[in-house]
Amino acid sequence: MALGVARWRRVGFDGTVRSGKGPLEKLGAAVDDQLDSGADRRCNGCSLVIDYQLAGKVALVTGAGSGIGAACAWALAASSAKVALADIDLRAAEDLAVQLRAAGHEASAYSLDVVKPDAVDATVAAVVADFGGLNIAVNNAGTSGTAAPAADCTTKDWLRILDVNLNGVFYCTRAEVRAMRGHGGGSIVNMASVLGTVAHELSPAYVAAKHGVVGLTKSAALAHAPDGIRVNSVGPGYISTPMIETMIDDVQRSYLEGLHPLARLGGANEVAAPVAWLASDAASFATGGFYPVDGGYTAR
Repeated sequence: MALGVARWRRVGFDGTVRSGKGPLEKLGAAVDDQLDSGADRRCNGCSLVIDYQLAGKVALVTGAGSGIGAACAWALAASSAKVALADIDLRAAEDLAVQLRAAGHEASAYSLDVVKPDAVDATVAAVVADFGGLNIAVNNAGTSGTAAPAADCTTKDWLRILDVNLNGVFYCTRAEVRAMRGHGGGSIVNMASVLGTVAHELSPAYVAAKHGVVGLTKSAALAHAPDGIRVNSVGPGYISTPMIETMIDDVQRSYLEGLHPLARLGGANEVAAPVAWLASDAASFATGGFYPVDGGYTAR
């Protein structure tokens, strides 16, 4: 069987780029070269991305200031998309925008609290005005809560988690569809979780919200396929992000790693890679899907 041909790039978070075009085995060679150079052999530090040729496309990423959101912004920018970075922490978004621009990418930062529908509408309108349209959206903003079973989950915690993790995704999806509809369509990727398909006994609100995101994604995909808008969700397992790293000790890390058959936490770049694919025309027949990136977590 003949091997395919692809454009590939190694893009470091410092903006350094190596690229090429050739048989897909080049991708494996690039990974081997990266590992030989001392990168994290567990792939948490892998920076290989495919160039999905997003030049001229405008991408909005919420929760872009750090972790998975920042990795998604880098992956989209590496494929030449113009990136709008929205975060409740404006300073973090601005810092990332500076880094992206220093690496030769076009990026702007926006302050956004996704639980405020008027603010969501205003931010999407600002992105369209600033960049001339909206083609891609990654709804990544989210939060976690206090570990407790359903009987002990406080009303405050329940409402806060549902507000950010479900209502916020709905407000963003709604505004993004309105911006894309009638203007050539686009691709929306909602960040769900492995807990969007399975459960955890100490996360009732989070589980409910992420299941809701998966359902919302399917409904929006069905409704807006005629508008040329694809809507998909991605389900990360436990990912090594700044938030996670500040919350766990070595014992907890070992426990979380053991939940995944691959016996490690994922890297934010490993989530960003399928997000970039879903955002691109390479995934033109993919809509309404849920894509786990979970080291085998949901296969048990």
